[in-house]
Amino acid sequence: MAGGPERLLALGCLAVWAALAEQQLRFKPAPAPAPAPSPVRLFTESELARYSGQEEGQPIYMAVKGVVFDVTSGKEFYGKGAPYNALVGKDSTRGVAKMSLDPEDLTHDTTGLTDEELKSLDDIFNDVYKAKYPIVGYTSQRILNEDGSPNQNFKPEDQPHFSIRDEF
Repeated sequence: MAGGPERLLALGCLAVWAALAEQQLRFKPAPAPAPAPSPVRLFTESELARYSGQEEGQPIYMAVKGVVFDVTSGKEFYGKGAPYNALVGKDSTRGVAKMSLDPEDLTHDTTGLTDEELKSLDDIFNDVYKAKYPIVGYTSQRILNEDGSPNQNFKPEDQPHFSIRDEF
């Protein structure tokens, strides 16, 4: 048989090449690593006010219990002219607790809320905002003194009506 050994060598190489090609086709590369989470920001009142849904293309943020949520995906509720637009661009904890859009209730202050209102606040905070919207930061009131210096004694778990458990 002419070219016998060369032909066998060629067929052998072809078989090895085919096996490697098949293995390569079955090879699945490791999934790409998840993107790094965005850093959590600290918002002053004036910074948070910039995300009130009034500017097209700008994210829409609101805070509840000092936690700032990106509610942009709920633009039909929170965007310009939407029914709950009054809640965004600020910490509306009291308004959420009382289910009120009264400008006097659109504040972080929970003083004087009833047990029922506080329970409602916790339920909405956990079951709506934390369950549905990403956390993008915290209000400075939660961790700074009035003069802007860091509150060395701040412990989220010691704050009234706040639970750090499962927040992140």
